[in-house]
Amino acid sequence: MATTICFVIWVLFITDTVWTRSVRQVYDVGDPEDWAMHDFDCPRECFCPPSFPTALYCENRGLKEIPPIPSRIWYLYLENNLIETIPEKPFENATQLRWINLNKNKITNYGIEKGALSQLKKLLFLFLEDNELEEVPSPLPRSLEQLQLARNKVSRIPQGTFSNLENLTLLDLQHNKLLDNAFQRDTFKGLKNLMQLNMAKNALRNMPPRLPANTMQLFLDNNSIEGIPENYFNVIPKVAFLRLNHNKLSDAGLPSSGFDVSSILDLQLSHNQLTKVPRISAHLQHLHLDHNKIKNVNVSVICPTILPGEQDSFGYGPHLRYLRLDGNEIKPPIPMDLMTCFRLLQAVII
Repeated sequence: MATTICFVIWVLFITDTVWTRSVRQVYDVGDPEDWAMHDFDCPRECFCPPSFPTALYCENRGLKEIPPIPSRIWYLYLENNLIETIPEKPFENATQLRWINLNKNKITNYGIEKGALSQLKKLLFLFLEDNELEEVPSPLPRSLEQLQLARNKVSRIPQGTFSNLENLTLLDLQHNKLLDNAFQRDTFKGLKNLMQLNMAKNALRNMPPRLPANTMQLFLDNNSIEGIPENYFNVIPKVAFLRLNHNKLSDAGLPSSGFDVSSILDLQLSHNQLTKVPRISAHLQHLHLDHNKIKNVNVSVICPTILPGEQDSFGYGPHLRYLRLDGNEIKPPIPMDLMTCFRLLQAVII
């Protein structure tokens, strides 16, 4: 039990690191005595707050071009403008940039000069959501930790795009136009530290191949995925959060072992075409199966087997705490043997 609790705490810590480093990073602005060393120029189109000298705010100003970026700037906000290109010249002195937000512009791949982004050797966060990109931009700086490309028109990932991005922890490609043919077996090669991959709201029919081994959060909602290959999860042994809501999964499309994967803590399979509750691991804590075609719950099949030597971790039985089954063809009452198996259940929705 203690081992599982420690694992959960570690997962939550890592998840918090992925999501909130950007918040903590904002306050890491260096020694105020060093600010005087920099020329406090401010592009006339932008705002430079005296209390936050490493930030440059140029959002919501109808800009069509990126202004010259002063050398002191770490955080650059250019969202919601009319920018179509990213040339090298505005960034020639911006060697300290950590964060660039270019969401909601009109940037195309043709508008990105080849070395414009890769020259930013300290860049950690790049936001290019809601633009006109048709492929993942390349080359990108090796230092990059988060790449946000949601709501573009991305349908291609050029070979070698991610080959040097070993520091990337989060890749968001949701709401694009990705098809199965966008991926090669080595597409994700190089992403040694990737923890979160979001490809929801694309046009995938199959699970993406050969994902990075450290992937912990995999979001594939709102695609047209019909099946999961046998032993698919062997390649991603750390996956803890798996979302496959709003797909076309059927019983026949699942691996023979179902989702009996010890690393998975949160499994979401809502709005699919399942008629049976799939096999699960005793480690699973949250299971979403609402709005499928399930008619009954066969507890003898879904109740995980506690293996010899695991009794200390499962003193109170499997760890399932939340189960959602509404929107199926199941009629109350809840089978008593369900509660007998999953003694830690806190909420069951039917």
